[in-house]
Amino acid sequence: MELRHLRYFVAVAEERHFGRAAARLHMAQPPLSQQIRQLEAELGLTLLTRTTRRVDLTPAGAAYLDRAREILGAVDDAAHEAASIASGRRGRLLIGCVGSATYSLLPDLARTLRAELPEVEFGFRGEMLSPDQATALLDGSLDLGLMRPLADTAGLSVTTLRQEKLLVALPRDHRFARRRRIRVADLDGEPLVIHAGSGRSAMNTMIQELFDSAGLRADIAHEVAETSTLVTFVAAGLGVAITPEPSAALAVPGVVYLPLTGTPGIELVAATRAGDESPLITRALAVLADLGADQPPRH
Repeated sequence: MELRHLRYFVAVAEERHFGRAAARLHMAQPPLSQQIRQLEAELGLTLLTRTTRRVDLTPAGAAYLDRAREILGAVDDAAHEAASIASGRRGRLLIGCVGSATYSLLPDLARTLRAELPEVEFGFRGEMLSPDQATALLDGSLDLGLMRPLADTAGLSVTTLRQEKLLVALPRDHRFARRRRIRVADLDGEPLVIHAGSGRSAMNTMIQELFDSAGLRADIAHEVAETSTLVTFVAAGLGVAITPEPSAALAVPGVVYLPLTGTPGIELVAATRAGDESPLITRALAVLADLGADQPPRH
């Protein structure tokens, strides 16, 4: 038995007429009648009673019709699902974000992805340090990362989304709070709140390099894992922080943001596993481009 036998039988059973069923199937009537007889012979059952004017279902034929419809429906659903997955309209995508992107880019990204790809199951992990994202991408627990550039990108495919300016987050009552801008040299001796070190944060590495280039020693007062905690510590007067511009989207009371001059800023990149060119990844990257992620963030 083949699926075409089921389709032929359903057409005849629904039309109750071989001529109309043949026209519906775009085939001649004699081959259709022959195929139905072959089906009945294979089953050892009479599915249809035939007269010169109409075709009726036997009780066995009525039961067989119900199951045939279920089988054909399941086959059609499987084909639709496979086509959706192949075109990137269905599947599962896990996305990680560094802290600043969590509060600036992720809300619009999540909203747009769910609107444009409603059959895709999305998962989001915010406040995720860049090295942790790289590890998760390589072990398959993450599919797309919004992160900072890393020195070691082996096994990853990286695309720059935008260059972000750096800000200094200060307590509102800090002596520099009324300035228009700040230089790295101005932060000499200032207690810093910084993302976790020991190779765990791209921001930590970059800030250390900024101070080294200025011939200064970074006075690290607190190391934290999350951008929200970093800004909260600044609001509490526990130190100052250098952070990407989108962090200002947090708008924590008691914090003032000033531009940090004399620095090129830091890139936000999209990272995927090298060689992963699945349609779903391609669609997600296209959505990022459509959101204008390559433009300077605004707040």
